[in-house]
Amino acid sequence: MTIARVDPVARFTADWQHCVRAARTNPPHLADYVPDGTEARVAVLTNLVRIDLRHRWGGRGPAKRIAEYRKEFPEVDASPELVDLVCEEFAARRSRGPLPLEEFLAEYPELADAVRARLSGDHSHAGVVRVDRDPADLVPGQRVDDFDLRTELGRGRAGRVFLARQLSMQRVVAVRVAAAGGADPQPMVQLDHPNIVRVFDQRMLAFGGEIGRLVYMQYLPGGTAAQLLERRRAELLQRRRAADPGMGGALLLGALDAAIEAKGEIRPADSLVRAELATLSWPETVAWIGRRLADALGYADRHGIAHHAIDPANVLFTSEGIPKLADFAPGESTAAPPDSPAALRDWLAYRSPEQLAAALDPDAPAPDARSDLFALGVLLWELLTGTRPFADNPATVEAALRTRRAGVPAAALARLPGDCPPALRRVLLTCLDPDPRRRWQNGAVLAEQLDLCLDPRARDLVDPPERSWRVRLRAWRVVLVGLAIAVPNMLASAYNIDHNNMLMHSRQSAQTQRQFEIYSVIVNGFGFAVGTVLLIYLARYLILVPHGLRAGVRYDEDTLRKARASAVRLGDRAALIIFSMWLLSGLVYPLALRGTTDPVSASDYAHFMILHTISGVIAVTYPFLLTNFFIVRCVYPMFLGQGGVEQGAADDLRALRRRSGWYLLLAASIPLIAVAGSTLLHTPDLAKIIVTLRIMCIASIVAFVAVYLLFRAMEQDLDALRRVTAPGL
Repeated sequence: MTIARVDPVARFTADWQHCVRAARTNPPHLADYVPDGTEARVAVLTNLVRIDLRHRWGGRGPAKRIAEYRKEFPEVDASPELVDLVCEEFAARRSRGPLPLEEFLAEYPELADAVRARLSGDHSHAGVVRVDRDPADLVPGQRVDDFDLRTELGRGRAGRVFLARQLSMQRVVAVRVAAAGGADPQPMVQLDHPNIVRVFDQRMLAFGGEIGRLVYMQYLPGGTAAQLLERRRAELLQRRRAADPGMGGALLLGALDAAIEAKGEIRPADSLVRAELATLSWPETVAWIGRRLADALGYADRHGIAHHAIDPANVLFTSEGIPKLADFAPGESTAAPPDSPAALRDWLAYRSPEQLAAALDPDAPAPDARSDLFALGVLLWELLTGTRPFADNPATVEAALRTRRAGVPAAALARLPGDCPPALRRVLLTCLDPDPRRRWQNGAVLAEQLDLCLDPRARDLVDPPERSWRVRLRAWRVVLVGLAIAVPNMLASAYNIDHNNMLMHSRQSAQTQRQFEIYSVIVNGFGFAVGTVLLIYLARYLILVPHGLRAGVRYDEDTLRKARASAVRLGDRAALIIFSMWLLSGLVYPLALRGTTDPVSASDYAHFMILHTISGVIAVTYPFLLTNFFIVRCVYPMFLGQGGVEQGAADDLRALRRRSGWYLLLAASIPLIAVAGSTLLHTPDLAKIIVTLRIMCIASIVAFVAVYLLFRAMEQDLDALRRVTAPGL
């Protein structure tokens, strides 16, 4: 294929995907992509029409007929694939509802014979297969085109699914056959993700003047989430009778093995995945399943595709237990609900409020990818508790919409297992928020949050128990950070003043001492005020955002990013401000004694600066370590529970851990620096401070041991938070 043909098609496809991701109502204008005056114009135009046709009839734009394309682009009549395009329009329209072939052909009288022949028996066309019976009448043991049907795996609105052997490839596949076109498999054909069922290709089925679709895809022997739900409900019933603590991940493994054995296959050997599942509790198992399905939805969303038909039958498992999404159905976002009362209840169960609103009002905003997060939340809640969060089985769309907008009822919350982590409860409730703007932004963010639920230390940091001391201390963050900074500075100042009184001020006149005291009050008061104001300004996000989060405010990604950055840099900023104030105080010390009768000698000033440095190190090191311990343990995790964490957050946490190690080393060196500085004193001066020096060294060692223990705990917290911000690294 030439570059002239590829580039417009690739750009048009990419722009359509961007249009879908952005939920725009104005799709790309096809005429802008058709090349002028090239030999490939007709071929390129044909491809563009085919892409535009599939997107529009797939529910992602105003539908458009081939007749309209022919009127806009007369060259379409010259395309050798014109009949194929008309057949594709027929299949797309049939997927939306009943459409008799003859009624459709009346719209294209000049092509009626060619289209009828193509759909009835022209086997030269690779995509059309003639069958002698309705797909509803197919039974195992029959052959359809390249496929020997072996056993029926299930049936639903999307059609019947068979286990089959593809003769040409000598492989086992799952084959779905449906009348009326069935769901368009094209969205899934372009998806390649470990948690999405791989669709290989399709055939169009022609039977008795009607048309259907055969789609063949990856075969998964582990059953569906519907079978897992049946087993979960049976386990809950048994536990009520026997007070059983629950099977956890073993429940999923049992369901997999039962499904495999029911198909006459051999249970697989143990693997790392199955070994991991065996160690999980049931809430962790649900989070493990949901994390992979959410990642699949995030991947599809990045490719401009939403599922819009999530339910237990569309979640399949491999023999190891890995879940995969099947049957993406973009057209379902605007599809009419079924007429049958039983089918309607099943259809309503997993529909989001915006899907229900669109079913009632065609002018309502179209559901986007966040609608799938709602459906996934319903499914995970049902797996977790055995019942749906909205379990009142409404009989009408209006009633279902009212229950969704009312939120998850208290009765459903009471059915959560006792070992359900608060983090998983929060994540699922966010999925089920009636307002799509308050749900997780996309599947990738939801996957991050479910990863968090699988890490015991991280989830305990982000969502501690309600009565935990960490929750209570969050409200006192300003006071506690202030104490973490003020107390070490006060102790360092006391040591500095006592040391200077014994070595220098005791030899100075009363006038000099009074002048120095005035200087100290002015400089320290000014420095304290300026430093406090500056630190409050730099920590404004840490003061305001946690307060808003506790009040239920939802912040945008930029604000949360700034809050996270402020949290990991607060200790550094405090250290820089404190050390600057101590250094400034030492540098202007000679000015305080200017005009007095007691000039400062060079040796006295040198010793004064050494002592000032030691005190400054004390005043910097401990506030840094204490502040960061509190921030990492109590405040920073609050921001991770809001989602949207970028890769840079993990880098920031890794850098904070390195810096903390250097500050810990500095804390260990304080007694050594003090002893080394004392060797510069004359023997009489050393005798004056030896007791103070010993007390300071012992206190520094005790303080070092304390902050070392805090550092070790903070290391573990940082590792846990880093695992959440950068899974797999």
